Order: sequence, then C-alpha cells, then structure tokens
Amino acid sequence: MQQNKTQWKKWLAVASAASVTATVLVGCGSDSTDSAANSPQGSAGASASAAPAKPLELSIMLPVFNTSYPKDGSPVLAEIEKKTNTKIHIDWVPNSSYNDKFNITLASSKLPSIMYVPDSKSSSFVNAAKSGAFWDVAPYLKNYKNLGQANKVVLENYAIEGKTYGIYRSRALGRNGINFRQDWLDNVGMTTPKTIDDFYNMLKAFKEKDPDKNGKDDTYGMVLVKWTGTWASGFDTIKLWFGAPNKWGVANGALVPEHETAEYFEALKFMRKLFEEKLINQDFAVYDSAKWIDPVVNGKAGVIVDVTDTAGRIEQKIHEALKAANKDEPTKQFVDNLIGVEGKNGLKALPTTGYAGILAIPKSSVKTEAELKQVLQFIDQTNEAELQTLLYSGIEGKHYTKDTDGFIVPSTETALIESEVSGLGQMLTYIPETRTLKSKKTQTPLSIKTEKLQKEAEKYVVPNPAESFISKIYSQKGPQLDNIINDARIKYIVGQSSEADWKAAVELWKKSGGDEYVKEMNELYAASPKK
Repeated sequence: MQQNKTQWKKWLAVASAASVTATVLVGCGSDSTDSAANSPQGSAGASASAAPAKPLELSIMLPVFNTSYPKDGSPVLAEIEKKTNTKIHIDWVPNSSYNDKFNITLASSKLPSIMYVPDSKSSSFVNAAKSGAFWDVAPYLKNYKNLGQANKVVLENYAIEGKTYGIYRSRALGRNGINFRQDWLDNVGMTTPKTIDDFYNMLKAFKEKDPDKNGKDDTYGMVLVKWTGTWASGFDTIKLWFGAPNKWGVANGALVPEHETAEYFEALKFMRKLFEEKLINQDFAVYDSAKWIDPVVNGKAGVIVDVTDTAGRIEQKIHEALKAANKDEPTKQFVDNLIGVEGKNGLKALPTTGYAGILAIPKSSVKTEAELKQVLQFIDQTNEAELQTLLYSGIEGKHYTKDTDGFIVPSTETALIESEVSGLGQMLTYIPETRTLKSKKTQTPLSIKTEKLQKEAEKYVVPNPAESFISKIYSQKGPQLDNIINDARIKYIVGQSSEADWKAAVELWKKSGGDEYVKEMNELYAASPKK
C-alpha cells in the first residue's frame, strides 16, 4: 500500500505539470461480447445453482452536449445495468469545458473507472499514461469476442511507445475518396474513372464539354480549399495515387518525409497541370473550407476529393435547391462516389486515424487485473447489437417505434430523449462495427453504398508508419516546418516557383529543424516494437 501511495504521489507531480491542452473529438462507438468464458465476474464461470454475482460498480466520465441528460438509474441506464450486471454512475461534463475538467480530474486522486480521452496524444494524457496511470489493454483484447476484432491499424495509430492505453471509439478508417456529379458524367458521355488519366479526362470534360447543358462556358472540374496545418484538402489523397507515402515513407529501413520522395513531386506536377488548365478553382489557396461543397451544389464544379460521405450532403442540398425551385426529381441521384483511381501501384486510399477519442481505464480506480477484465467485459458487451441500440436510441415503445420495414422511428418528444437517451452513445466504441438499428431517413441508396465503400476502402489504405510517434521537436517547431512546405507547395502548383525553388524549400525545411525531426522520428521508429 505504501508503495502504491509513493507511485501515486510521483504520478501527481507529473500530471500536475502536464499540458492542459487537449482537442475534443466528438462522436460515439461500440463493440460486443457475451461469451460465458468472459462473464462480467471473471473467466472461471459459475454453476447454475450459484448465487447471483454482485453487480460491478462503474463510474464513467463522458462529455454531454445538452443541458438535460440521463441521470443515474434512469430507464435506459437501468436496462443496461440489468443486462450487464453493473451499477453505473456517469459523471457528465459539458463538452465546452471537457478539456479543463479532464485535466483537473487527471491531476486529482479520484479518477473514474472509465474515462473518455478526447485527445490521446495530448501531453497531459501521454505523461499520465507513461507514468503508469492507465492500463495497457493490448494484451487482453484477444480474449473478448468484439474487442478482439479491433482494427490493428487503428490500435497502432493511438499507441504510445507501443502500448495501448484504452479502447478506441471507432470511426470509418477508409472514409476518404472521390465525390462527383454523376449527372454531369452522363451528360458528357463518360463512365466512372478507373485510372489517373481517366480522372484527368473527367475534370477536363467537366470544364470543356458543357456538363450542365446550359450552353455556357461556366464550369470547371474540381474544387479545392485552402490548406491548414499538415492537411492539404484533396492533395493528401491524390498524392497516394502516384505512389507517395502517407506523411512518412520507409526506405532502406528508415523513415523518409513524404515531401522528399520523387512520387510526391510527381503529384505536385499533376496538380500544377490542373491549375494551369483551369480544371481546379484558381482561388483554392484562400478558398474557405466551410464553402467547399457550394460550387458542386450550385453547378460550378463537378468533383470534390474528400470524405466519401460528402456525396450524401451534396445530394441532399441539390434536392433541397431543386425542390425550392419546384424542379426536383426525388428519385434521381445526382452524385456518386468512389474510393479512388489507380496509379502504377494500383488503388490506394488515404486513411483517417480510425477513431474519435478513446475510453481509458485508470489504475487508481481499477486496481487489479481481475477488475480490469470485468471493465473490459462491460465495454465488450456494449458492442452487442441490442446494447448498441439501447445506448444510441433507447427503449423500443418508449423512445422509438419500428415501421413495417423494421426501421427506427424516433420519438418526437425531445425532452424525453434528452433526459433519458442523449449522450449515452458517447460510451459506444463500435468495435468491430456499428450494429444499431437504422432509421429509414438515413438509409438512402447512396448512404448504403457509401457505408460499403468505406468498409471496402480499408483494404487499400496507406498507413502512416509514424502515426503513433510523439515528437518533441515537432511540438516545438511543427508550425514553422509545416509552413515552409505548405507555402512551397502552393507556389509551385500556381506556377510562382520552379522545381529548383521547390528543392530549395526542402533544404530550408531541413535546416530549420527538419533534420532534427527526421533523426528523432527514426530513433522512435528504430525503438518501436512494430515496423
């Protein structure tokens, strides 16, 4: 006990000195498990005549987005408790102040059993995890029906020095791709592009062949938006088609920054060609991302390289605009999407991180391995279809009904939903998949296709081999380094610089801290357990 107190005091000193900056990622997720071998009370099982086990007491810290939320013991929570043999207390924290409360709680002596971590790469959480404040769950996941199916790429993405300090809340890993005006493609007599050349020809046709049939030269191929940080609108997807790596490549056993590869520069030359031929918007460097879909909705541009669910948002807005003008064709699909087009190395897709925050388990509240297994069993159980639907939609007959096709029809009693259901989905991890009942409103042919497309895209994603590494150099010089490359990239694409200028910018990047950054990342790579 004295040793534990000493360790905790040591951790307090580290946690209180940690950064209090974290980025909130909003969403929910879930996975499932109900095998007898993994019963909530351990793997030993119990005879049919044994007395009911004592409920597992759980405290869970989650963000909330409404002023009203489910209280302890309210109907849905009571049903969850009954099905999982638990007693649950939820510490609801307003989303707007979750960062502050997270860091204050982290530095305190009273942590919950399960703690939502919005940014698993924040210095406060990283320092806490490395100091031994949270369980490394990786060795246990294989023992659970649902958690055992966790995506290895996603697990690696939020690992800290090879350890997995929590369960990720799943999001589509293969979410990025191409969205395009299918009606325009039909109008110019072309089929869905399969290669980079096909993609280029589609953009060219969308500019030159009057795809909207209005007799005017008033359209262009693809809309891009201004670039921020390390993210470069559609370019981060397009560069992969040419064989460039995702942020970092590996050559001769060492990490290489993407912008130092020949394939990356080939992608830049392609973008320059699109700009010169006015196949992309000439103001892309300053175009507001909040207006990204407007040119496609308004019939000015035909393509957006972005997350593939953008197609559904564009489709909806096109129908809304046509309906307002009494010109809608309700059954017509105007927009379609695809994973990407093939380069010399086949089809490649840009992955997301695959998660929106994690559920971490503190050692100060879950003290033993036996208790940890019980908590993991609970999280595993929440991934069963029945529990996912309970946590996301509530109780049938009270919070929703079903139509004749088995789709959910949510209650219109907003106050009831907020006070008994809303927010509970924040504890869902959706591993290995989303199993909640669907609403017919969300199940259009395009949305169904998009969901399948994103799942298929997982086979083609190009992981970043350094995604899990945390660089001290980058934390100090990252913005400066990024700006050097971003500025040079834009200048080259718009024709304000030459290839020699690009190479000079890369050298400036190296001298401004890039060489130190590469050295540090390679040290982390050499020490990492998985390569």
